[in-house]
Amino acid sequence: MSFKDLRSFLDVLESQGQLVRFSEPILPEPAITDIDRAIGSTGPAVLMDNIIGYKGRKVVTGVHGPYANWALMFGLPKNMSLREQIVEVSKIWDCYDKGSVVWVDNPPCQEVIIEEDAVNLFEIIPVYRVNPLDGGFYLAKASCVTRETFNPDDFGAQNVGIYRLQIQGPREIGINMSAMHDIGEHYAQAQAMGRHCPIAICLGVDPILTMMASTPIKYDESEYLYTSGLMGAPYELTKTIGYNLDVPANAEFVIEGEILGDVRFPEGPFGEFPASYSGINQGLRIRVDRVTHRFDPIFDTLSLGGRASGTGSNNLTHINTCVELYKQLTEEFPEVKAVNATHQHGMTTIVATDQRHPGHAKTIAMRLASTPHGTDYCRNIIMVDGFIDPFNLTEVIWALSTRVRANVDVIEIPCVPGVPLIPAIVDPPLDRKLIIDATTPVPPDRFRPAKLIDISTDAQDFGATIRKLHAKAKEASTQVPE
Repeated sequence: MSFKDLRSFLDVLESQGQLVRFSEPILPEPAITDIDRAIGSTGPAVLMDNIIGYKGRKVVTGVHGPYANWALMFGLPKNMSLREQIVEVSKIWDCYDKGSVVWVDNPPCQEVIIEEDAVNLFEIIPVYRVNPLDGGFYLAKASCVTRETFNPDDFGAQNVGIYRLQIQGPREIGINMSAMHDIGEHYAQAQAMGRHCPIAICLGVDPILTMMASTPIKYDESEYLYTSGLMGAPYELTKTIGYNLDVPANAEFVIEGEILGDVRFPEGPFGEFPASYSGINQGLRIRVDRVTHRFDPIFDTLSLGGRASGTGSNNLTHINTCVELYKQLTEEFPEVKAVNATHQHGMTTIVATDQRHPGHAKTIAMRLASTPHGTDYCRNIIMVDGFIDPFNLTEVIWALSTRVRANVDVIEIPCVPGVPLIPAIVDPPLDRKLIIDATTPVPPDRFRPAKLIDISTDAQDFGATIRKLHAKAKEASTQVPE
């Protein structure tokens, strides 16, 4: 399962009947979105190689769409179920220490170099509106690389993450990010030192890095080392030309620039993953200094805004979020059997667990709510017994119907971090957590009635005797010996 680039993975998908080529001439808009919607959640991926106005450019969508593609990405049989895949991926997830990187000179991602005033993003990338009412052209599947300003040599703290990017001009990109994200910390450090924040936007990277870029790992863990460990091979990196950033040597495109610290511009609306349009924000802007790309580059994209769980960006976070939350919970609660965070980035998460004592499931739910991903995303947490399959919604509904007690098993926690993109938030960015305990109630081992301890008469008499003896002891202590 070692795929050094997007192209080698597309070759595997095609050999397994999971990729088709669409060669009819099409305009980028609305055809790319329409084709993405048409493939649905079962695939296949579609490679479009005749984009009007973009000779030599290709566009691929649906790469991370169906579960069959995910299985092939990990070297598993393509007919393996989602739960089976999660079990198998969990076995190899503890691979961080096995990861390594190598640096490549004259990398493929720099075969073509376009700098400064020669840069025109509208001409270089087959841009299109992902949803009809988007406020502009968005890069929906871009891996953004930033690093600390305070400690630029900390490789682990260098972040690769997927963020919302709107092309606003030939050399301008609006970015929507949160202070809670790693990139938010990097930007804050640059601001504190009076600098702009360097950034590299990588398009068309290998499938496992794309997955890791959307995975909630710890701040000081490297997405590159995780990717290497999962692939079982060193990961090939190169340095950006203008900034000290490490980027995939085999990326299709790399956009180099800086997040400006002194200007804000309107950004949005954008059709987001909750299947609704966001508002218009005063967002930060990136000044693009350079674009490098491979010969005949492939633009990898996806859809957002589907109500079903098996579409576009939702599929991109299925297995990785389930595995990461499962690993985090079982470190402290080995009773946890499985975690289903496949619904809208885990905004509704279902946890199957055994219980050691009364209230145990609720304790696990509160721990989930405080994980890095659960802090803002896991807003509805459903706890079910360990014998329930959390991926089988029929079993989950049975548990909800037969196990939930009024005023005992439904808990609301107000004023906690949330995702401002959803319409349900009334005071963004604050939201609420809803915990529903649908596990079988566990009775106490022993009942302890609240009966007060009665002090007997004899005890009171002993008290009087002790006080008399104490008085004599104090009197004796005042006598001065001859």
